[in-house]
Amino acid sequence: MIDPIALSLGPLNIHWYGIIMGLAFFLGTYLAMYNSKRSGIDPDHVLNMVVWIIPAAIVCARLYYVVFEWAQYKDNPIDIIKVWEGGLAIHGGLIGGALAGTYYIRKHNLPFLRLGDVLMPSVILGQAIGRWGNFINQEAHGGVASAEFMANFPAFIRNQMFIGGQYYHPTFLYESLWNLLVFGILMLMLYRLKKFDGQILFSYMILYSIGRFFIEGMRTDSLLIADTLRVAQLVSLCLIAAGVILMVIHARKSKQSGHSHNSME
Repeated sequence: MIDPIALSLGPLNIHWYGIIMGLAFFLGTYLAMYNSKRSGIDPDHVLNMVVWIIPAAIVCARLYYVVFEWAQYKDNPIDIIKVWEGGLAIHGGLIGGALAGTYYIRKHNLPFLRLGDVLMPSVILGQAIGRWGNFINQEAHGGVASAEFMANFPAFIRNQMFIGGQYYHPTFLYESLWNLLVFGILMLMLYRLKKFDGQILFSYMILYSIGRFFIEGMRTDSLLIADTLRVAQLVSLCLIAAGVILMVIHARKSKQSGHSHNSME
């Protein structure tokens, strides 16, 4: 098992989870600044937005998780602040980040859909990296897996997914790989296939949610409504539907106006 504490400086423990999340935010921000420059948006706006988006995403990701796991925290509310132990719900983070980003965009009268297209590859890349924090904490895994099946994975993954005397499906890895695939698709769309503003944003909503819906069905730690309905699957279906509808609407508008936004040169 990998020690979740990467470094101890006196009484201060630096957790791998925090390091990995920090790396995800750093690389995502750098990529968004690069993409914004190529799409005619001042990168300083991206940097200023991130100052709002990151704390809002972390707070909302935690609150989202705590709301659905309140029984775990009601007797020990101090545990709510222990984010280094895991328990950051991605959908909550997306809500918080979207609210903060929307506030900044409206305040500075920026093009919402174009900025959404710039940011989404960074978001999905950050999610792909962040899942390795779940790996370190031995969370977000699936059900029991056979030793024969786990033999297909590198030893460090096998060892970390050996919990309580049993192997478990590394669903964190499945989602991380899916997210990397979506990242590649979104970058290709942004630079070569984009026809209208919002296309990458809506594609993110659809593609990420398809993968999350199926992978969520394998997990053993899903947030539940009424002890039966998986929250992430319900949200994923809503995002897929919304993404498809918005994609169709804006594609038709673009076609009717006879104006398309060419891919980046």
